[in-house]
Amino acid sequence: MSEFSATTIERYYADGSWDADTISDLVARNAATTPDAVAFHAPEGTLTWQGYDAAATRLAGAYVLAGWTPGQPVAVLLTGGALTHVAYLAAQRAGLVTVGLGPRAGDAEIGHLLRHTGAVALVSRATHRGRPAAEIARSTGAPAHLEVDLVDGVPVLSRAGVPLPVPEVPAAVELLAGRGLGPDDLFFLNSTSGTTGRPKCVRQSMNVRKYFAALAADAGAFGPDEVVLSALPAPYAFGLWSAHVVPARYGFPTVLTAEFDPGATLDAIERHRVTVLAAVTSQFIMLLNHGSFARRDLGSLRVLFTGGERVPAHRAAEFEERTGCRVLQFYGSNEAGPISVTRVDDSPAARLGTAGRPVPAMRLRLLGPDGDQVSDGPGQVAVNGPGCSSGYFRDEEANRLLFRPDGWLRTGDLGRLDDDGYLLVTGRTADFIIRGGHNVSAPMVEEAVGGHPRVAQVAVVGVPDEVLGERVCAFVVTREGGGLTLDELRVHLDATGVSKVNWPERLVELASLPLGTGGKVDKAALRALL
Repeated sequence: MSEFSATTIERYYADGSWDADTISDLVARNAATTPDAVAFHAPEGTLTWQGYDAAATRLAGAYVLAGWTPGQPVAVLLTGGALTHVAYLAAQRAGLVTVGLGPRAGDAEIGHLLRHTGAVALVSRATHRGRPAAEIARSTGAPAHLEVDLVDGVPVLSRAGVPLPVPEVPAAVELLAGRGLGPDDLFFLNSTSGTTGRPKCVRQSMNVRKYFAALAADAGAFGPDEVVLSALPAPYAFGLWSAHVVPARYGFPTVLTAEFDPGATLDAIERHRVTVLAAVTSQFIMLLNHGSFARRDLGSLRVLFTGGERVPAHRAAEFEERTGCRVLQFYGSNEAGPISVTRVDDSPAARLGTAGRPVPAMRLRLLGPDGDQVSDGPGQVAVNGPGCSSGYFRDEEANRLLFRPDGWLRTGDLGRLDDDGYLLVTGRTADFIIRGGHNVSAPMVEEAVGGHPRVAQVAVVGVPDEVLGERVCAFVVTREGGGLTLDELRVHLDATGVSKVNWPERLVELASLPLGTGGKVDKAALRALL
């Protein structure tokens, strides 16, 4: 079932980037060495490593009894919590490929992903985000629907309300003999919308996702007693490595919430004395904007890993100043993996103003308009290394756009290297607003507008215009509801020396910015508002 060539696998094992451990091996090792240590503080309660290991084994055995055969895809639709990771691990042990569905995915998206992947069943709780899951299954055309839950650490399974057998651990182990996925097999499919079209599914192996772990430990200077809180939706790359891989690799307890809520997340950081927080940019900004932030005891935090979208330097600096932690970021993607990373020992300017130094093994290249490599850029970022996925599932046209014929993966991002070798991501090949024939970089406008003292969050999109093609529109959330006019914003931009080509021509205030299924700002929803 390997998605990689034998040559690729051999090369990455030889240089130490990959190894023979599966995620199942890591969890089983923790269960054997520290059985009573906490694996998850979750909405379902506290789950130890021994409990996690046993629950996944029993659920995997139930999958076998349900008649599923190795290699079949199973779609999992769950909000955050320990059950999500139990379900993912159970599929690995049963030899099944997990199709990770975003918790907020709509019926049309779910239906497309079920058909595209050929998933044999939809697995969910009986109720998903307040809606009967049986209704979702009918609406999306799921070939089968299994209801799963975790009760006092024990998995329960049913179909149409009829309980299904969940074997005890010894019987499950016998059922699972010879079925588990290997570290280089396809084990996970996560959806990604890209910029247009229907969702695509990124193929993931365990070694690709595991590759983040040692990089994160090194960048964040992990000690033996870290407590991780992953605020990300679990099916996406950031959520997978931060909550499914890193804690398993190092035995750290992980704090999970059902869905991201700023107040609940701040509560959890205080209660569990979290040391490592993983959150996309929109999430950490919402934490900063929360009315109770200033009153919180967040002194346990050492590291915030963020990214997934542009990281505004001034808000990152504010987070550091107000918590005392270091804000780090992996620059990368579901497809490309970790391209560069900032570190706790980087200077503030490098840590907050760049995407970090490229990961050497990812072999970054910057490509000019003709496709030739340019030394320091600017150019399109391309990589070919052990963190790269093998591309999209059943979508050769998309793979031809993603990969060059020589195997380098094109990110669609534009970047350059500074004199100290740090990467600066300057925009996207597709994230431009074309105004009267001039390309306006949306990230550049966002950086400028975000510098206004009353702007808490900003997202910039193009507004259709009959004369100029597009005009620049900035959606903003202001601090504590303080209003902001376009004229006031323009005075600020003029005073700070921002070129007029990067001034928005329309300003829309919102109470909050809409988020997509991956927790990032949903620019398609903003465009729809216009």
